[in-house]
Amino acid sequence: MSPAPPTPPTRRALLRAGACGLLGAAAAGCGFMPARKPDARALAPVRPRVDGDLVYFNWADYVDPSVFKGFEKEYGVEVVQSNFDSMEGMVAKLNAGNRYDIVFPTAKWAQRLVRGGRLRRIDHSYLANSQAIFGRYGYFADPWYDPGSAHTVPFTAYKTGIGWRRDRIGELTGSWKDLWSDKARGKVFLLDDRDEVLGMGALELGLDVSTGDTHDLDRITSLLGTLRPRLRGFSSDSYNNLLNGNAVITQAWSGDMAAMLNQADDPSVFGFQAPKEGTPINSDCYAIPWNAPHPGTAMLFIDYMLRPENVKKNIEYIGYPMPVAGTEKTYADLVRPFPACVVTQDDLKADLFFRNGGRAAEDARDTAWTHVKAG
Repeated sequence: MSPAPPTPPTRRALLRAGACGLLGAAAAGCGFMPARKPDARALAPVRPRVDGDLVYFNWADYVDPSVFKGFEKEYGVEVVQSNFDSMEGMVAKLNAGNRYDIVFPTAKWAQRLVRGGRLRRIDHSYLANSQAIFGRYGYFADPWYDPGSAHTVPFTAYKTGIGWRRDRIGELTGSWKDLWSDKARGKVFLLDDRDEVLGMGALELGLDVSTGDTHDLDRITSLLGTLRPRLRGFSSDSYNNLLNGNAVITQAWSGDMAAMLNQADDPSVFGFQAPKEGTPINSDCYAIPWNAPHPGTAMLFIDYMLRPENVKKNIEYIGYPMPVAGTEKTYADLVRPFPACVVTQDDLKADLFFRNGGRAAEDARDTAWTHVKAG
């Protein structure tokens, strides 16, 4: 097994799911459209080939370093790394004219980039290993955020659930209601993330996970108000809050819980559940910006990353599952103490992704989030 990073991946601890941000969805009317639309040649797919070093832009510590070294050695190129700490930060760099060969947007941000004409098309037939995804995971053959996966290839897929300490509060009931447990009063954390918190409330009430309806949002804020007396705070550092005992129960990303297993002295005192009312699903994607200086090298990198041996290394390093056939056992073995971390075909079919809304809906969600945070 590749060694675990000394701290949990920055990718989750710093994630903020901003609504409009610096690159709004074109349909929402909020934010950015290219001042000058790229010509068709800038968006056309290219074949994998070495056309320069790889200019890489991703969350920190989100690929096993040995995979980078193997790619550099095999193709005689250098991986020039830069990192972002939020989707808004990634897009700000793109808007400023910075040029990268490969970026990693989440699903809803991939949709915004596609709508803005900011991503080059990817011909899956040029990728020798693409069928390991699209031949096994039909969901990604035509996802809502990028029809036909014409501009993206999925990198990770993960879910949101509840992490807790068995040694402090025993077993749970399998519901989001467990966050309201009197046993955990004063030791409950929610993720510091608008979509995740509002989405949890929506699922508990049987509402659409991305609802922007003001009546729905009033119900959600009222429900979350009843949790406030039990709440210690909002934090996306679920990993450390559970390890150090600040939290006995917390909303948590599955990948962070998997990564925590490498740090826990006794994993059996922790648990992770996917509540029966539903669990939000998300995905990070490989994508090539329209102005990538070396798109051929980017295609080589995507194909190299999809090799089963490299997928397995990355799964073990970051703790997030990857929808690549033949690697499922690697992740299942990694999360054996937390089997609910596994993202199944049924999870994908449930389609509980956070979606982009129109301007009014996003404004309403921002207002609701402000009320929830203010208490």
